Amino acid sequence: MTQSTTSRIANHIAGSAVGVPTVERRNPADPADLVAVTPASDAAAVADAVTAAEGAQPGWAALPAPARGAVLMDAAEILRGRHEAVARDLTREEGKTLAEARGEVRRAIDVLRYFGAAGWRLGGQTFPSATPDTTVHTRLEPMGVAGLITPWNFPIAIPAWKMAPALVSGNSVVIKPAELTPVSVRHLTTALAEAGLPPGVLNVVHGKGSVVGEALVADPRVAAVSFTGSTGVGNRIRETVERRHGRVQLEMGGKNAVVVLDDADVKEAAALAAAGGFGLTGQACTASSRIICTPGVHDAFVEALAEQAARYRPGDGLAAGTAMGPVVSASQLETDVAAVERARAEGATVVAGGEAPDGLFLAPTVLAGVGPGHSSARDEIFGPVVAVLPAEGLDEAISLVNDSAYGLAASICTRDLAAAQRFVARVRAGVVKVNRPTTGLDLNVPFGGVKDSSTNTFREQGPTAVEFFTWSKSVYLGW
Repeated sequence: MTQSTTSRIANHIAGSAVGVPTVERRNPADPADLVAVTPASDAAAVADAVTAAEGAQPGWAALPAPARGAVLMDAAEILRGRHEAVARDLTREEGKTLAEARGEVRRAIDVLRYFGAAGWRLGGQTFPSATPDTTVHTRLEPMGVAGLITPWNFPIAIPAWKMAPALVSGNSVVIKPAELTPVSVRHLTTALAEAGLPPGVLNVVHGKGSVVGEALVADPRVAAVSFTGSTGVGNRIRETVERRHGRVQLEMGGKNAVVVLDDADVKEAAALAAAGGFGLTGQACTASSRIICTPGVHDAFVEALAEQAARYRPGDGLAAGTAMGPVVSASQLETDVAAVERARAEGATVVAGGEAPDGLFLAPTVLAGVGPGHSSARDEIFGPVVAVLPAEGLDEAISLVNDSAYGLAASICTRDLAAAQRFVARVRAGVVKVNRPTTGLDLNVPFGGVKDSSTNTFREQGPTAVEFFTWSKSVYLGW
């Protein structure tokens, strides 16, 4: 049984702790472990946070970009000194294994460093003018107040990769973290405050999305809203923000496919698919949830994937040797189990897993005999459930990959370079990989999807991430 301190977390508004913590969050692997207590905030708290952000933003923007970047760099060093403690708290509140949590905290540190260094590169462009004695250049101006709404599955990495480009660009921030994972954002906020971020530049409001989130996206003073979460919620946010002529960035669901061709190494392909499907308990928008196999490898692949599934025995993420943590919540477990039962009813065969023996632990599940119209081939489940579909060849496999409302990530396992190139060219997905899992992306690479996975406008991460948080001003200088 885990013995750890309970974090009492207030809202962080104008540099002060505000609000009475009343909402409990318990460790999904150990219900006796009370991880945190947070406020159930209302719209008035959001308004106060936006007011604080609005007041602090001009002063923050007036600092040179390298000075803003230096704050992020210093915060990264503070977080690095607390790496292990932050990772353990992340595992306690979200459930992922300690190794996965350590990797995520490392990602947040590196994100702060990357965008901290970007402070030295921010700037516009110079253009020749057709008018004599005139020069033309552009300036990147901050949007103003940025509203961020982040999910529970990457509770420190996603807030970091939204906050960092917003802050280095001169914006102030109001963030609504996921209710299930408040501690990780508190660690990030504390590091930034200790690094010298002025009060009011970063504000955190805890509470329900239907209350805090709605108030944040509806506030006309919030110039830009960046959201990661479900497609249904994202589309409602888009309607609200666009109605008031704000800027919106959405990263939403996925039903990511891995194609395995006859020439692939079956064991390597199964290990790759398992890493993408069962790693992080399958709770990633880029998780490998559909595997499409051609006839020569189909049966052998199903057997190999079932063998891989047995290696991802679920357990407490803090326990040594645990390969997969629990599902994040009871409601998510209900969703996962219902998806498996629906797949059975549609004629699929459960060749591995499918059972939830106790607590919030779901055995890694492999479904075979899945048709393209089955719910397990079309609906995002967001758990350790992988559906295997047959395809006659590469062309049909590509058609099946594209036959989805989503378009986030896709991968192919093959030794055939020509087949890989055809796949890359024809697949409709924002991230396409060859002989690699659908999960995982370098922080210096733009990230986003198409179709119902994204607004498919401004990408997150990488050198273009600041584009969402800035607007370009063209300046003519005559003499």
